[in-house]
Amino acid sequence: MKRILTLSLACVTLLTFKTQAQEQNRAITTAVPFLLIAADARAAGLGDQGVATSADAFSQQWNPAKYAFIKNKQGVGVNYTPYLSSLVNDIFLGNVNYYNRINERSAVAASFRYFSLGEIEFRKDANDLGLSQQPNELTFDLTYALKLSERFSMSVTGRYLRSDLKLQGLGDDASAGNGFGVDIAGFYRSDEIAFDSFNGRWRAGATISNIGPKIKYDDAGQENFIPTNFRLGGSFDFIFNEDNRITPSLEISKLLVPTPLDNSIDRNGDGEVDAADTAIANTEYNNKSAFGSIFSSWGDAPDGFSEELKEMTWALGAEYVYQDVFAFRAGYFNESEEKGARKFLSLGTGFKYNIVNLDISYLFSTSAVKSPLEGTLRFGLSFNFGDEYYD
Repeated sequence: MKRILTLSLACVTLLTFKTQAQEQNRAITTAVPFLLIAADARAAGLGDQGVATSADAFSQQWNPAKYAFIKNKQGVGVNYTPYLSSLVNDIFLGNVNYYNRINERSAVAASFRYFSLGEIEFRKDANDLGLSQQPNELTFDLTYALKLSERFSMSVTGRYLRSDLKLQGLGDDASAGNGFGVDIAGFYRSDEIAFDSFNGRWRAGATISNIGPKIKYDDAGQENFIPTNFRLGGSFDFIFNEDNRITPSLEISKLLVPTPLDNSIDRNGDGEVDAADTAIANTEYNNKSAFGSIFSSWGDAPDGFSEELKEMTWALGAEYVYQDVFAFRAGYFNESEEKGARKFLSLGTGFKYNIVNLDISYLFSTSAVKSPLEGTLRFGLSFNFGDEYYD
């Protein structure tokens, strides 16, 4: 589907995740924000969380350390997520995952994620014949996960990033932005514990993802932060019998990226707040280090600790599993209205037959700012095969 746009590349990025909201008070934006979109239907059905849920083929995005505890020897997962489906039919996020549990202690995994903004026709003015392009962004990951004890594992992931959104042919220096990121993750799973009327199992997980330098699209262009993100979560299995299990889970996350500076300050001392002060604030922000911001972002909000809390999102979900062949999921995701206003309820289901797993999820926006995924069905298909491990 062709769309005629008269705006610049900056408006193309408005189709991506963090810029969906209305004008907000210091909402954090980054390059390649598609990395924050839940790429698999199971996690989407739980309110966009997966750092402390049970291991599956799609653990790469949420907590790759879980692969060291996955049951099967190998697996492949494929997901497809339509984006802005109520407006267009060719913007989508695709994801392919592969894992291989090498032995009882370690595993390797790889994934490929592709975000297409569809076919877009750019015009400088009404008389221009137009330039048809297909902007896209992608990542390729490699992971190694290792058990450090019988109940705890860690993983390291390397990620290549490519963001091809520039208008080719309209500038000699136009090129795709390239970069890299590293994920560090930890995962804990307890033994099964016997209670009076049920058995139970604890899980906990934490990750810091997309640790890496800024990316830019040309030599003279602005450098952009990538979405370095911290996640922390926990879950608990209520195992009532061999057929029935319910797992509630909770997850919080925070972007480890600087908070935009306050533009209401007279920074050049001329007695008034104007465009010059905004330019100074932007320069100060852009000069901040990507690596240093991982630490400073915990306390750099102009309004102090109360604003730092607003920059944290949380998700609450639950999964019911019957005989390991059917699952029903529900979740809720919340973000401050001043920091993006993402609020939604999600529902999902899963079916397993032999080595095949099918997952489906659906999102209901509960915010005044409509989600780009409102009314979208997400599908995931995975195949788990080979020898089974019983940890």
